[in-house]
Amino acid sequence: MIFSQEEPVRKARFTHINNEFLCENCSTLIPPLARGCRNHCPKCLTCKHVDFFPGDRANPCQGLMDAVSYHLTSKKGIVLTFKCRTCTQETRNKAACDDINSPDSYEEILKLGNLQRP
Repeated sequence: MIFSQEEPVRKARFTHINNEFLCENCSTLIPPLARGCRNHCPKCLTCKHVDFFPGDRANPCQGLMDAVSYHLTSKKGIVLTFKCRTCTQETRNKAACDDINSPDSYEEILKLGNLQRP
């Protein structure tokens, strides 16, 4: 496989970042997860397209991403699919419905209304 200079070489990696942040969609201050890392707002289910790999902050897109669907897995539970408003790329992230600090909104997840098969 040949990579252009603009496209980073993809390697499996994960950078643990679990800081509070301000949602750029609804202006809610989001606390860190009790366990794990959060990349989306638990209130409006919006995130920012900042990573190629979790936590690397290397993606120049920086567009807002909306939750567009969800699916259920036996290992991760609810997994949300996000689509970027700017570049239309889709990514997935585990929902944090059981977080003690700020759980993801079941109501917002159900409003997606389109349960997908994994």
